[in-house]
Amino acid sequence: MTQTILHKEHLKIGTKIGQFKTSTYQFQFADAALYDFLILAGITPAKSKTIQSVDLPDEYYFAFLRGHFDGDGTIYGYIDPRWNKSYMYYTSFASASPNFLVWLDGQNARLIGTSPGKIQSKTRVHTLTYAKKNSRLIFHAMYHNRPAYKLTRKYDKFMDFITSDSCGKITPVRASGGMVDTHA
Repeated sequence: MTQTILHKEHLKIGTKIGQFKTSTYQFQFADAALYDFLILAGITPAKSKTIQSVDLPDEYYFAFLRGHFDGDGTIYGYIDPRWNKSYMYYTSFASASPNFLVWLDGQNARLIGTSPGKIQSKTRVHTLTYAKKNSRLIFHAMYHNRPAYKLTRKYDKFMDFITSDSCGKITPVRASGGMVDTHA
């Protein structure tokens, strides 16, 4: 038996034009019972600003990290003219909560073996950024089992950086909870 917990008269679904003239979907509801249910489930107002950590088993962490990267992550790079044949690239995760990024950095260190990333505060968002060596470790952790669920555009861009880098390759060896990079 199914039970309706939200009625049409309490819903508003529409679009909103964003800051950069792009449309975003918006879902609003006016139902006290649903609101109370979401609060009990841990969905709080302004959650993106107040989230501290995510309680999930380690076995699901890499899928979680890949999902976070697909939604709020980026990879970018360039050839640095100061050094001959230098190919620089960086992986970055964004969040409105700096405490969440501290937790994410700690999880990456514990489960992947990354060294500490750099957390920067910007106007309305904070970023956790890793340089090349850690980016390779993160790539291998997120895509080690060739997951079907991934944002192909980001995967392909990340793969281009990894395969274009002649300085180092990842050897997928577990050692003290992390991946080992043998050429960095």
